Amino acid sequence: MNIFLAPVCALVLSLILTPVLIPVLIRLKFGQEIRDIGPSWHRGKSGTPTMGGIAIAVAVLAAVAAGRSGFDYTSYLAVFCAVGFGLIGFADDFIKVWKKRNLGLLAWQKSALQLLVAVVFVFAGLGNGLLSTSVIIPFAGYFVDFSWLYIPFAVFFLLSVVNGVNLTDGIDGLACSVTIIILIYFGLAYEQASPITIFCYTVAAATAGFLVFNKNPARVFMGDTGALFLGGAVGAAALIRQNPFILLLVGIIYVIETLSVIIQVISFKLTGKRVFKMSPIHHHFEMSGWSEKRIVFVFSGITLVMAVISLFV
Repeated sequence: MNIFLAPVCALVLSLILTPVLIPVLIRLKFGQEIRDIGPSWHRGKSGTPTMGGIAIAVAVLAAVAAGRSGFDYTSYLAVFCAVGFGLIGFADDFIKVWKKRNLGLLAWQKSALQLLVAVVFVFAGLGNGLLSTSVIIPFAGYFVDFSWLYIPFAVFFLLSVVNGVNLTDGIDGLACSVTIIILIYFGLAYEQASPITIFCYTVAAATAGFLVFNKNPARVFMGDTGALFLGGAVGAAALIRQNPFILLLVGIIYVIETLSVIIQVISFKLTGKRVFKMSPIHHHFEMSGWSEKRIVFVFSGITLVMAVISLFV
């Protein structure tokens, strides 16, 4: 029952909270500011309510409280990680909408806060025996003990995942669709009755409820509030499962989105030329004539294929 109670609760709450939240955000004039350097057709999305990730976070927290008998300290640690990053995203979004600009927290402020949450998560997990310095090598069938190197590795990994999800959240429904598949993978790949499995299903269910209103054409955006919350949830699940390297395969879209930005920046700084029409790479495909729905379908399909390979191989 615990496997179903929390996820069903999260799904129902997300389906109820999101449409309730949308008019509130509109009345508060919490609309998305669209960058001038983005695709010109995105300007029509200006004013679409953002910070909808609040609905995902609240749905997850309420579901965890309702089904608390199915959770333990590892899942509470994952909740802390997701909420910690989500609060940073909330602050960033709030500054953007309050000051009516595309820049929220300054880069160093955002980085420092993310680093703080990541460090607290890793030290709390190791200190309470909820994390292990041993990491699975996918498909090889053995563990490698990182010893003291685990701390900088885990912090770097967590920050990479969080920002990878944030970069993926650039078109309607993309980050939600990809992340739902990844969370379901982390649920299916391990024992079904474990608390962290239930946590993964719960976050996936809340995200699915939100996706109903976030799919193209989006009625609401999750904002950094939702993207960082989901990134924290995925990163925490991978570290608790002692299987962070599997995200190189299952989370290949996060990896490609992040690499496209890095390649674009390095190329432009060194040669003055751009490799992609625009980065992250989903914008490159947009400017090449792909519709948002096609991009979401293809990127989600790639994620699904990689998840199935990882699950059975």
